Amino acid sequence: MTDITRASISDLAELHPLVEKYRDFYKQSESPNTAKFLTERLTNDEAVVFIARTDGNPVGFTMIYPTFSTVSLSAVWLLNDLYVAETSRGQGIAHLLMDAAEAAAREAGATRIFLRTAHDNTAAQALYESRGWKQDEVFRRYDLIF
Repeated sequence: MTDITRASISDLAELHPLVEKYRDFYKQSESPNTAKFLTERLTNDEAVVFIARTDGNPVGFTMIYPTFSTVSLSAVWLLNDLYVAETSRGQGIAHLLMDAAEAAAREAGATRIFLRTAHDNTAAQALYESRGWKQDEVFRRYDLIF
């Protein structure tokens, strides 16, 4: 049985290793700043985080950042992170996390959720497309990295 709950600071010990595994997927080395980063996001209410537990064990999470769009004059959410432990993939957990994120965004009055993923992450792309998400054909993404 998999349960999805909104994470709080009390879930930090379970969330932290999942976030490190997620970062490793994106070729980021383990960081001594991860716990501080997560603590700040949770205590400052700057992110909506859901954690998935199967039989009480943490197996995945999603982290969403509420923001705004001047073009649409509305709240929009950035689904920045979605991760399911390798041993728990293929069990519908990512769909459950997406269900929670989408429902929370609607409930908060957001007009859309957006995300980006690696070009070669075809599994994630298939997940999003199976849920009706569309690839942006209007805007081109640019980054300025410091």
